[in-house]
Amino acid sequence: MRIETIPTAPIDGQVPGTSGLRKTVSVFSTPGYLETYAQSIFNAISPQGAVLVMGGDGRYFNRAAMATILRIASANGVARVIVGQNGLLSTPAASHLIRKRGANGGLILSASHNPGGPKGDFGLKYNIANGGPAPEAVTDAIVACASQITQYSMTTEDAPDLSECRVTQLGDMVIEVVDPVADYVALMEDLFDFDAIRRMIADGFTLCFDAMHAVTGPYATEILERRLGAPAGSVINAIPSEDFGGGHPDPNPVWAKPLYDLMLGPDAPDFGAASDGDGDRNMILGRGIYVTPSDSLALLAANAHLVPGYRNGIAGVARSMPTSAASDRVAARLGVEAFQTPTGWKFFGNLLDAGRVTLCGEESAGTGSNHVREKDGLWAVLMWLNILAVRKRSVAELVRDHWAQYGRDYYSRHDFEGISTDAATRLMDRLIANLPALPGQQAGGLTVTGAEDFSYTDPVDGSVSTGQGVILSFDGEARAMLRLSGTGTQGATLRVYLEQYAPPGSAHDQDTHTALSKVIRATHDLAQIEHFTGRLAPDVIT
Repeated sequence: MRIETIPTAPIDGQVPGTSGLRKTVSVFSTPGYLETYAQSIFNAISPQGAVLVMGGDGRYFNRAAMATILRIASANGVARVIVGQNGLLSTPAASHLIRKRGANGGLILSASHNPGGPKGDFGLKYNIANGGPAPEAVTDAIVACASQITQYSMTTEDAPDLSECRVTQLGDMVIEVVDPVADYVALMEDLFDFDAIRRMIADGFTLCFDAMHAVTGPYATEILERRLGAPAGSVINAIPSEDFGGGHPDPNPVWAKPLYDLMLGPDAPDFGAASDGDGDRNMILGRGIYVTPSDSLALLAANAHLVPGYRNGIAGVARSMPTSAASDRVAARLGVEAFQTPTGWKFFGNLLDAGRVTLCGEESAGTGSNHVREKDGLWAVLMWLNILAVRKRSVAELVRDHWAQYGRDYYSRHDFEGISTDAATRLMDRLIANLPALPGQQAGGLTVTGAEDFSYTDPVDGSVSTGQGVILSFDGEARAMLRLSGTGTQGATLRVYLEQYAPPGSAHDQDTHTALSKVIRATHDLAQIEHFTGRLAPDVIT
């Protein structure tokens, strides 16, 4: 094996966000860009003799990037890479494979819910041995290596074809190409009562799953249609494509609008769901109802004991700071711990490993459990189907029953996309500077009861994460959270999360915008959103 060493230098912007490094394809495909960042990862993780898992969501540039990374891995002494056939692995499947095979870590090639294609986005993240995203200590080490890098190494030999399940070599490194679906399906069969779901479908229960031309298509087809007996065609947009069919693989009412319209229309099936580019997010709908991710987490926590994999109950529930407090109310009723963490699935890893929590969720359509260390879109779908099969109630009935028992957290997220980074930074800096003076002030008909720049101390290892976003609390159990997104690739995205609690016995059927009108006005006034962004309204409302 011959290795060539190519000079390079630190590249501005090679700093991962909440889930890896994401840039446009045009940036990532610039000669030396991917190579420099991949080498920085290997420099940070001591790869000699390591076993790694690698896979991606099939988006444009995945194949070329994977070939490059394999050549760099071989040159850096990696012993074995386990890779999904054709380079495909959903993010939760990759997490499971890392754990099952006892790998040292994994490389996941995806920009998740971001658009694909030659003009779209690409991403690369490193997961650690527990199967979860690298914690800040590891990403900080990668950034440090990227800031000092002077060269990268590659084999001169081309990477092998990945279209067949087989074992081959690249230099001294073994490359094992595996079925990307099989191990994940076996895990799902261990967790869920497939017989109960199968009987429900045989009795006439109907569903539609939108794979959004992304990686979950093969997984959903195998599980929902072949294993559980849903009619052929129940999984739509099931063939992964490099540009996600020209769409945007984000499972929300905006980007999955055909499914949303179907479920709220006269010919809706009983259940609807969608997943995103790499399979870790989900959208849940019933006939005539959209279930917010916050409500979904709370409802799954309240009913988890009905599912075989969780029959002994749950240890606790963790949610990201912008996610509504609905799951906290369930945890309190169950007498288990509830945690509020920064945004980013990596913050759940220690809690899961320590057995402090069983279920985790983010408002951005991510839900998961201790079965892997990533959020898992299809897992959430199967969790819902298993609960529906046991409770024998419709989605709408389950949600309304939950609100009657726990109250409803009216909730919405407003995204102001593509604003100037300078304007977004000035908005947040001003708001943070004013936080001490805000309690007691009135805005939009509400009184501020609390204002904080959220920081988090990990209860397991004591690590501290600061600057995680602003929380504004108002009288009447209303909240607003503001933060700048770490998942975009151009400009800045200001995310504003809005919440208003309505206790049991109060009105639970208001229009969401109406229920949130006061907290919307108060937040806009206090943060001066229009002044700094020039926007009268958000670009996307979820």
